[in-house]
Amino acid sequence: MIDALFGSKTRVKLLHLFLNNPGQSFYVREITRKIDEQINSVRRELSNMLEIGVITSDSADNKLYYQVNQRYDYYIPLRAIFGDKLTNEVVTPITAASVAADDYSAAIRSISGLRVALFSGVLVRGSNSSVDILLVGNPLAAKVKAAIKVIEKGEGREINYSVLSYDEFYYRLSIRDRFITEILNGKYTIVIDADTVLSK
Repeated sequence: MIDALFGSKTRVKLLHLFLNNPGQSFYVREITRKIDEQINSVRRELSNMLEIGVITSDSADNKLYYQVNQRYDYYIPLRAIFGDKLTNEVVTPITAASVAADDYSAAIRSISGLRVALFSGVLVRGSNSSVDILLVGNPLAAKVKAAIKVIEKGEGREINYSVLSYDEFYYRLSIRDRFITEILNGKYTIVIDADTVLSK
């Protein structure tokens, strides 16, 4: 049934492999052994999946490695179909995005020492930013990691975040630094703005 829906048995096996191992990369011969399919068929499907953005590739040690693209638009629905390790705990918050967003905001607000915090990227519909969370201030690293873990669990994927000191943020803002302006020129949600820097 799923083979027919997704057009090829090899593609289905590849989706199972990649979506059950996010963050892990594989080279072609390793993939053919793991899914027990012909190398030509695997190469063809990898090329198709690269073209539509489901997977990404990177070369190291003269080998081309492939892994799932966790920023792919349909990553979450595909994990719901192919991810054997996915639990209801991960699926539930995704279906109620507003509840998840409130939970995420609460997780970020629980970090002391923040003066600015905003969501963008995969956490804001319509945002193309490569940064999902920007934190500004002097927070404890352990608190930041704990909050990010909560959000990653809810999203079922890795979250890209950046922490800047207030002085660095304000300086970058004043010189219209590319990193900051790319985030602020796109769609974002303000979680904390203690000094109303973003509201001015």
